Amino acid sequence: MPTETTKKAIKRTVAVTTKKATKSTRSSKKLPPIPPKPVFYGLDGVKLKKILITQPKPENDKSPYFDIAKRYKLNIDFRPFFEIQGITAKEFRRYRISLHDFTAVVFTSRNSIDNFFRLSAELKMMMSSETKYFCTTESIGLYLQKFIQYRKRKVFYGDGTIKDLLSIIAKHKDDERYLMPRGESPNTEISNFLHTNKFNYLEELFYRNVPCEIKDIKVDNYDLLVFFSPSGIEALKKNFPKFKQKAIKMGAFGPATCLAVKDYGFELHLPAPQPTLPSMSSAIEAYLKENKLGGK
Repeated sequence: MPTETTKKAIKRTVAVTTKKATKSTRSSKKLPPIPPKPVFYGLDGVKLKKILITQPKPENDKSPYFDIAKRYKLNIDFRPFFEIQGITAKEFRRYRISLHDFTAVVFTSRNSIDNFFRLSAELKMMMSSETKYFCTTESIGLYLQKFIQYRKRKVFYGDGTIKDLLSIIAKHKDDERYLMPRGESPNTEISNFLHTNKFNYLEELFYRNVPCEIKDIKVDNYDLLVFFSPSGIEALKKNFPKFKQKAIKMGAFGPATCLAVKDYGFELHLPAPQPTLPSMSSAIEAYLKENKLGGK
């Protein structure tokens, strides 16, 4: 027969085991975390009728902006506030590097792809078939088809978030030397990650954003101005030095652009990307959907 002490020990063991089993059961039934709510600053309930996208009009009708305009009965206009100006081969030679020195390239935009391969051709430095290409989105990755035999190359892309791209890059650290072609607004999140984790990498300027002449636009007629580069905000100030924001809302894509909005003395309302909103179009639609807003 078990002693009283043994009975108590058995009872404690059963109690602990039952508690662990209950905890395990609860954790297995735990719901996935709810994505953080999108952030809109001072936009709640504001009705949008006219939106100006400070980029060229999409070449095909598959752009999400056209779907948004139709679904919410909005007027969405397109007008680039800046143009891309690639650096010259002479400027590149001042870097004293060769494209052949790198085994991997990180692309964050189509502009970086265009100017990388333009310089590659001008300098007669064709990339090896073993070169790895890392892109922030699938669409940017697919854009590489203009320059390489896509199916025969090592192309990696994320889901549109920098975090996902970095998790992919992290798997390819050993024996790779990375080059990140960029514009005047570097992607600090990527460069900080590469630096902190001691990757062998180099980040160089491949193109500049030059403000455009846009004095024919009546910016006061729009409810929302959307910017994609600090150069776009610079163009606004340059062409309309007396511009007052008043009730006009502003959206900005990228940390540098969001910061530039504030640096120029304007109020930011719609920042992107956000954790659940990887693009500017998704941020605009999320706001319209959440507030059940249409235009007309």
